[in-house]
Amino acid sequence: MRYLIYLILPLLTACNGSSENLALGTLERDRIAHTATASEVVTELPVAPGAQVTTGMILVRLDSTLQQARVDKAIAEVAVAQANLEKLRNGAREEEVAAATANVTGARASLVESNANYQRILNLKKQNLVSQSTLDKARADRDAIQARLSNTQEALLLLTNGTREEDLRSAEAQLSAVTAALAIEKKQLADLTITATRDGILDNLPWNLGERVTLGSPLAIVLAGKAPHARVYIPEPYRVKLHVGDSLIVHVDGIEQPITGQLSWIATEPAFTPYYALNQDERARLMYLAEVQLPDSESALPNGVPTQVELP
Repeated sequence: MRYLIYLILPLLTACNGSSENLALGTLERDRIAHTATASEVVTELPVAPGAQVTTGMILVRLDSTLQQARVDKAIAEVAVAQANLEKLRNGAREEEVAAATANVTGARASLVESNANYQRILNLKKQNLVSQSTLDKARADRDAIQARLSNTQEALLLLTNGTREEDLRSAEAQLSAVTAALAIEKKQLADLTITATRDGILDNLPWNLGERVTLGSPLAIVLAGKAPHARVYIPEPYRVKLHVGDSLIVHVDGIEQPITGQLSWIATEPAFTPYYALNQDERARLMYLAEVQLPDSESALPNGVPTQVELP
């Protein structure tokens, strides 16, 4: 940057008369680099370098087979979570409640029979007509059936009392998690299709059709904007006279008629050496980088052409 300033300064000092109020520079556009979010193969390059592009126009397509499979998997996980939540909200089906009720009824009947058998064997034992082991077995059978009855009653209560609030919240959280994961996978799928984010000129396509790109590498370079801006260096004495929005006369090499542009940006700091380190004569050599936007009617002008801007 400093060397560029030193090259420009002799040109400024060599001018005389009305030429002393010129800021020198070149025509430029904002450079937009669209980078790769995945290491995939280039499958389509629908726009040729040098063509005009508009916002949303497809510039590059990458292979989406693997990412599409991930999206499909995430969709299936969302469907499972939704079904599980609906099941918990709807509660038990009538058939399930009926089956659980029948199990309770059967367990009660078995308990009545088992208890009667135990009482009969107990009476026989008192008469020493059966052994102690027979009595113990009858008692164990009765207790087992009693436990089975308790188990079937609890199962019926579980169906009829409805879903616990904690289970519902857990299912809702699970659905939210898989839905968010699906959104991430869809965004990554969309990123495999590179579209222009601003109007401009497609300057370069660094990768060829069929090549596997590297993650983070530029896929398409767009020079944004319809018309370029003049990027010039403003001498220090003119800095306080200029404000964003000022209209300035721009001279472009090769074009006889001057162009009226608008100052869109000017630096608040000089390009080199802080002012407090310089004496009064040296401060006049400080340069402030500025940009003068040309009207849209000058969209055909290329980048890099030398230009001069008249200063007030």
